[in-house]
Order: sequence, then structure tokens, then C-alpha cells
Amino acid sequence: MNLKTKMNNVLFLDIETVPQKENWSEVPEIMQELFSKKTAYQRKEEVTAEDFYKRAGIWAEFGKIICISVAYFTNNEQERNLRVTSFSGDNEEQILLDFKKLLDTHFNKSYHVLCAHNGKELLTYICILLIIFKLFIT
Repeated sequence: MNLKTKMNNVLFLDIETVPQKENWSEVPEIMQELFSKKTAYQRKEEVTAEDFYKRAGIWAEFGKIICISVAYFTNNEQERNLRVTSFSGDNEEQILLDFKKLLDTHFNKSYHVLCAHNGKELLTYICILLIIFKLFIT
């Protein structure tokens, strides 16, 4: 991070994800095949795609976001405050809409910075879903 960046211009974020379906039996057959192929290199031979499905949330195409939590600093005249907000629930599109609204209204300038652990993958995950839902950041 650029040490000249003002802390008020940084949005810290993290997400929580789960598999799109609660049970493997609910996953459409074509998605089961795709998941099996995608995860073959990670699974040991004795581990089936069904057994591995509990980890599906780490891939945007097989998972869904259930929570986006953000934190950012605000200043008043005498002190700096940390504000923490979470967008959560079972409606992934609404979570993304709420997050997008925050970006569009408060973190939409070129000097704003997003900060996340494993940020490249996390932000890619969010961007893939924003595209899928046709939610473009303005």
C-alpha cells in the first residue's frame, strides 16, 4: 500500500461464501460434471467431487456470497472512528447491490483504495458475480 494514502480513503473488506446448493444432490448434473473437472487436480483419487463439494464456495462459478463486511475510517473534529458494516443474507444479488451502492456513493474516486486479504482472488470473485448479475460499478 502507498504510505501516502489517507486512511479515510481505504475500504477494507472481506467476504464469506458457501456452495450455491446446500447438498450435492441439488446441484444440476452439468454443474456436477464441471465441478468434478475443475477440482480434479486438487482432489486425491479417493476423494469424490461430492465429498469435495463442501469447498465449492471458494469458486465464483460454484459458490455464492452470503456476507460482505467492510470497514473504513471517518474523522470528526477531534478523533478518527472506524465504521464497520456488513451486508449479509441469502439473497446474493441484494448483497452485491448494497455493496455496489456503497462503492458508487462513497468510494468512487481514483484516490480510493480497496484493501483485502488475498485481494486479487476476493475482488475477482466479486467482479465475476457483479458481471453475472449485470451490476456495473459507476
